[in-house]
Amino acid sequence: MKNILKYVFFAGVAITTVSCDHYLDVEPVGKVIPETLTDYRAVMTSGYSTTAIHKALSAIRADELILDEFNDNATFYRDHYIWNDANPDKTTNSFPYAALYNRIFYTNVIINEASAKLAPSAEKDQLIGEAYALRALTYFDLLNIFSKPFNATTAGTDRGVPLALQIDLEQAYVPQSVAVIYDQILSDNEAASKLLNLNTQTAGINYRFSKAALYAMESRIFLYRKEWAKAIAAADKAMTYKSALINLNTTAALPNLYNGPESILALEDPFINLLKGASYAAPTLTSVYDKTNDLRFALYYQASGSRYRFRKGGDIAQKCTFRTSELYLTKAEASAQLSDLPTARTTVIAFIKNRYTATAFNTLSTSIAAMTQTQLLDFIAQERQREFAVEGHRWFDLRRTTQKQINHTFNDQDYTLIENDPRYTLPFPLDARLNNPDL
Repeated sequence: MKNILKYVFFAGVAITTVSCDHYLDVEPVGKVIPETLTDYRAVMTSGYSTTAIHKALSAIRADELILDEFNDNATFYRDHYIWNDANPDKTTNSFPYAALYNRIFYTNVIINEASAKLAPSAEKDQLIGEAYALRALTYFDLLNIFSKPFNATTAGTDRGVPLALQIDLEQAYVPQSVAVIYDQILSDNEAASKLLNLNTQTAGINYRFSKAALYAMESRIFLYRKEWAKAIAAADKAMTYKSALINLNTTAALPNLYNGPESILALEDPFINLLKGASYAAPTLTSVYDKTNDLRFALYYQASGSRYRFRKGGDIAQKCTFRTSELYLTKAEASAQLSDLPTARTTVIAFIKNRYTATAFNTLSTSIAAMTQTQLLDFIAQERQREFAVEGHRWFDLRRTTQKQINHTFNDQDYTLIENDPRYTLPFPLDARLNNPDL
């Protein structure tokens, strides 16, 4: 029993969550024995639908919002807001660990079983390619929650997360190094690239991986690893399939909509409704906008007395994991890091043309042309902060860059996350540690 608990997939729970699917009605009773392509697609859909709220919880720890202490739901998030990871209240919503490993469980079923059972077809290749891609994304998220940011000199010894590639309830799940997990992520990414055959997915099923989504993920992975040239190459590949930007001068619509022109992968709800109702936009966020000329401000925020509420988030139509804006800003940042300032300037100018009034754009273009490398990197970082507000980027951007000091106040008490604070990395949840002493 102890080994089963250590397994962390909670396979029985995972299976029962899809009990309505027809492929469960087979003998022997209680066993899931998918046989056909349709069966395995249903398994994959269950993997995609496994809920994980880590992007929303990350916003609480960063500098994007103020938690409303008078809201009844604040109790679920208070300890994240004050970075109390040592002894959080039992009502605190934990960063997902079991849920993410449940997702990996589903991908392992596809990778290990569908490969052997299904006859060759383009649909089979696409399905298995999606499983490799989703497994890579899930391990990438696990690393960036529970492990230190990637550092090429220490990745071989920095503790990562457990690696599970087979469905084996007796395996001991011991955390591997960050380097080992990243090697697996890159291996899965490479396997997916050989199998995926759909360039993009149509709106409504664009929670599924495509070639565009795979290369968008690859560009993010290499950005986090500070492999700038590879990040650019992956972003360029993704943009061969999808590069459209919504022009807010002509279309006043949120750019993160699942059915909008920028959507590449619409898998996650990065800012859940309960948290949206329990928070205000922090001045540290709203102050980085030109409230008159930045066309995003009126779309993203709504005045509430002297403060602002978020318009973004809390809506299934805003499910978003990757979109084209990220490709532009990744390419701009990586180019600037490589001292290729002409490409960085051209790329960021192409992006901001769609976000500011014509007058402001002309002024900004002139300023960007004169920026030094440091100034340009600062501007691109601010554009990421403005563009991706409450989309699950900010905490992870801070982790991989400055790890700056953040100050929060709750119930008239001040709390500080100091620069380079160890709490920029989350501990494994208590229940996971109790079930698996190796954590």
